[in-house]
Order: sequence, then structure tokens, then C-alpha cells
Amino acid sequence: MSQPVLSVNVNKIAWLRNARDGNVPNLLDCCEQIIKSGAKSITIHPRPDERHIRTADVYEIARFLKVEPEVEFNIEGNPLEPANPDSDYPGFKELVLDVLPTQVTLVPDANDQLTSDHGWNLSNTKNFTDVCTYVREFQSKGCRTSIFLDPDLEQCKLVAKTKAARIELFTGPWAELVNSKESTNGESDMLLSAYREVALKVREHGLQVNAGHDLNLHNLETFCSTVPVDEVSIGHALIADALDMGLSNAVKAYLQILEEIECV
Repeated sequence: MSQPVLSVNVNKIAWLRNARDGNVPNLLDCCEQIIKSGAKSITIHPRPDERHIRTADVYEIARFLKVEPEVEFNIEGNPLEPANPDSDYPGFKELVLDVLPTQVTLVPDANDQLTSDHGWNLSNTKNFTDVCTYVREFQSKGCRTSIFLDPDLEQCKLVAKTKAARIELFTGPWAELVNSKESTNGESDMLLSAYREVALKVREHGLQVNAGHDLNLHNLETFCSTVPVDEVSIGHALIADALDMGLSNAVKAYLQILEEIECV
């Protein structure tokens, strides 16, 4: 397989902009800089309260990326999110069907959740039915669909039945273990092996594998040299690194790690 694609999540750039009235930093200018630095995908996770990505941003980024045919557009979110009467947010499904991004990543977030913290439990009949419905609808419109999952082998057969094209492995628990002073290398290695096992198993069912959440310059190589992934989505850490390195240099630093990884 080829080197993993870097998808840069620009939520935190929008969050910084929203801290003040105005348009600084300019989200589209940052997206352009990210692409010029070599990234091949932009990710956003719009939420009903528009705390970072606004509905207008979604349409502006979509229009901007139409002139960048080699760059993918990934929209993450809970497909069950309804319209918010207190904002311009039309509902996740409505937004996706209007914009038709390259990829839609289905995440089981609550509306007021700070950040994604778990994958889908497809053993739950309602969850499974809902996911199947939205996968079918989005993919019928040409949007590749990815399902946000924990490293749980029991979910592998179920996710294959949804007919999704990909999964996105929720890497937060592993990253937390790696960063914890209380955990041992053995604990993080065992969990990393679980990610690898799930990735290999879903590949047997014909799905590709994305990964994301708390991946950074210090743990990215270890994860991607062990777990066969097609794409990594990185936002918070990369934008934090950009404060020290500059946005372009931060993107290039992540790309260099991915380019030097031996495919597994």
C-alpha cells in the first residue's frame, strides 16, 4: 500500500477566528497554505453550535476545493444531528447532501460534546440501522463513507455489513497511554497491537482504514509503522505545532514523517 494521506483538520483555525469578530485568521487562506505545503485533504467537523466551523465555511471550502481536484474534502459529524434554530446549521445530513464532499466520516458525537471520544457501537440495533441508512444515502450520491470506530474486533464484521468504504480508528486512547507517566510500554504496545489487528481484519472485508485523534509529531511514526492506514486526520496537534513552526512548516513536518514510514 502507499504512504498514508495527511488530512488536516482546520477546526482549531476556525475556533481561533471565532474568538474575535472579524476574519482573522482567514480560514480559506490557511487551507490554501496547507494545500501548497503538500497536504492532500482538508477535514472539518461542523457542530450545531458553530463553535468553530460555521455553515458558511463549509460552502466556502467546498467551492475553494473544486479548483483543487487532487485534494479531498472530508466532513465529519453525527448524521443524526438536526438543524439548530439558533444558528445557520441546517443539520448534518442536509449539509453533506448539499456540499457532496469526497468523504463523510460518521461520528457518534453528542451535540454539546467537546470533542470525539468514542466510536460507534454497531452491536446496538438502532446504531447499526442508522449507520447503514446514512452510508447507503451518502454513497449513492458519490461520497465515500467512513465509520468512526474503537479498536474492537467485534465491530469488524458489523462494519463490513454497513457497506461503508472505510473506518476511522479512534486513536485517542492509545495516544493517552503513550503520553501517560503512569502507563507502561507494555500497555501501549498491547493496545497498538489491537489497532493493528482491527485494521488487518477490516481490510480482509475490503474496507480501507483511516485513523485520527491526538496523533502528533511524537507518536505518528510509531502508530503508522505498525498499523496499516490509508489516511490520518490531524488537527489540534498540528495547529499547536504551527504556533512554534509556522503552518507550512508544521504541515511539512507531518508529511515528512508519513513519507519516511515503511508501508505495513
